[in-house]
Amino acid sequence: MEILNSNELAAPALNGQEHEDSSVFIKANTKGVSLSHLSNGCTVPVFAKDNECTIAHQEFVEATGDCAQKLFSGHTISDPEIRVSHVIKGRVPTAIGKPVRELKPDEKTIYYQRMMFVIEIPTISEVVGGNPLKLTLGGVRAYNQENLYKGKSLERFKVFIGFKNMVCTNLMVSSDGMAGELKAGSLEELKHRVMELIGGYTMQKHLKGLAALGNTGLSEKEFAHLIGRLRMYQHAPSQQLADTPLLGLTDTQLNAVVHGYYHDIYHAREDGEDLSFWKLYNLFTRANQSSYIDAFLERGVQAYDFVQMLQNSKENALPCFYWQ
Repeated sequence: MEILNSNELAAPALNGQEHEDSSVFIKANTKGVSLSHLSNGCTVPVFAKDNECTIAHQEFVEATGDCAQKLFSGHTISDPEIRVSHVIKGRVPTAIGKPVRELKPDEKTIYYQRMMFVIEIPTISEVVGGNPLKLTLGGVRAYNQENLYKGKSLERFKVFIGFKNMVCTNLMVSSDGMAGELKAGSLEELKHRVMELIGGYTMQKHLKGLAALGNTGLSEKEFAHLIGRLRMYQHAPSQQLADTPLLGLTDTQLNAVVHGYYHDIYHAREDGEDLSFWKLYNLFTRANQSSYIDAFLERGVQAYDFVQMLQNSKENALPCFYWQ
């Protein structure tokens, strides 16, 4: 992986302070927690058959942070920003049968079924479409995707590296910057897999692809046609959908995209101008912030591939379900 010159790519100030929600990269059904809370306030799930521990959320975060320190030595590494959801509650054996209202704090146990975190490298940055971006890596863990009723086995993780748009907190991830199912049986193996992913990430290619999205765009009529086709996709005959990529956003999220088309602070259309594919991509990634943790990364990658396909189709007059 190539390292950009941070002096050349320093991002400009954001007219005062950054967006007040700059750390909230995902919002749906999540809350922010500290690494200390995961380490000291949560239990660790085990594989029921042999009582072997899983790799804990905090171990995953710390392992990725260690990889970042090794690969980006000399750069500033931010503290992890962690979001969790789907709390699993329990109690210690001595509190069995005790009314909930009488439970003491030390008699309660919790862990989180799903966790996502990001670590920023603020000294590696770029400006695309007038928006400052910072290199960001992180991961997703979802215990609901593990079979904890069996014995110890390889565990599933998702790891990514890409950029964070600092004006709107959108995460921008390409397919070569995301491992959708990274399997590991130990912390050392997990670190090895994370290092492989980061090392294979082509940063310059990703930045070039993001910058190219600003070259063309959609008229209001074309945008309306696109939204209509997106709603028709799931009901269209299969023969019409050959080699047609899916954008995994829900109807509610598509409504947010339409609202953003007119009202988004940073990426709404401007009077008399087409909506650039850069802005369209950001409307998609903005709407994706309302996805659940376990679906977030896949939809983010789909959004990037989808917008690139749209741009290529329009610029080269290629047939496409979304233009027919």
